[in-house]
Amino acid sequence: MAKINFGGTIEEVVTREEFPLNKALEYLKDETIAIIGYGVQGPGQSLNLKDNGFNVIIGQRKNSKSWDKALSDGWIEDENLFEIEEACKRGTIIQYLLSDAGQIQMWPTVKKHLTKGKTLYFSHGFGITYKEQTNIIPPDDVDVILVAPKGSGTSLRRLFVEGNGLNSSFAIHQDYSGNARDKVISLGIGVGSGYLFETTFKKEVFSDLTGERGTLMGAIQGLFAAQYSILRKKGHSPSEAFNETVEEATQSLYPLVAENGMDWMYANCSTTAQRGALDWWKKFRDAVYPVFEELYESVESGEEAKITIEANKKTNYREGLDKELSELKESELWITGNEVRKLRP
Repeated sequence: MAKINFGGTIEEVVTREEFPLNKALEYLKDETIAIIGYGVQGPGQSLNLKDNGFNVIIGQRKNSKSWDKALSDGWIEDENLFEIEEACKRGTIIQYLLSDAGQIQMWPTVKKHLTKGKTLYFSHGFGITYKEQTNIIPPDDVDVILVAPKGSGTSLRRLFVEGNGLNSSFAIHQDYSGNARDKVISLGIGVGSGYLFETTFKKEVFSDLTGERGTLMGAIQGLFAAQYSILRKKGHSPSEAFNETVEEATQSLYPLVAENGMDWMYANCSTTAQRGALDWWKKFRDAVYPVFEELYESVESGEEAKITIEANKKTNYREGLDKELSELKESELWITGNEVRKLRP
């Protein structure tokens, strides 16, 4: 593993140079990788593994939208596309990529096919970490591992096709075989990771739930909505408010931050923007820090998991979700965004 100095903290990471694809292929040459679920992560991970030369099959409910998507992606029924239970029987490595709610529902079916020596793979630590609520408790005689790409399955696939990679974390919850480390790294390379960094199931889900509710989705929508509302209240047009709040950020500045870092952005903007950003960023940090503390404590205590699980149990959950999502879709902010995107050259 390569040792990298991250601002004074030394961290070991795995790169594709030190653990090349041919090594991963050799290590897993006798394995059948069964991808259970073809929703968010399933398509990207399975297609990348397949294109990289691994033996992959798909397990999905027949006659569902995801089944049809698998067919359209080139998977062939009764050859490498099966019902979930049949795929679980055939797989030596079961990549459990259903939603958290789906994992809870399908666990009795999957568990009975986790025979001695098989491997159970997750891309999210939710089911294992909150086992008291999910009842997902694997048998003792299997390996239990995790590879969590730091992005959507769509991004994982797109970057792979472009010849790039999406960074992933990896973790080992149970090492029955004694070879779980090589196995999980091989799978991490196989699904198209840029580099791999080690974590635990608990740390993965704690950071993931915090990020989703924070800077990845929840907090960023809150910031967008607040700034847009203030600009509109002060008489700015929808176009001006949206462009200054979202369009310039996502189309111009955020890609540059991704390429070069926020420090570079500060050093390479106008002196007016530079002065204002330096004066105001700590005020925003101090304002939201208590909110992030509250958020992390809710994740750590299991309260966020409880809310999610209980919500998914409701028979009218989908109806309520559609109503909540329509609040975003029908807001002036995102109606404006839809029109602005149409005007992009």
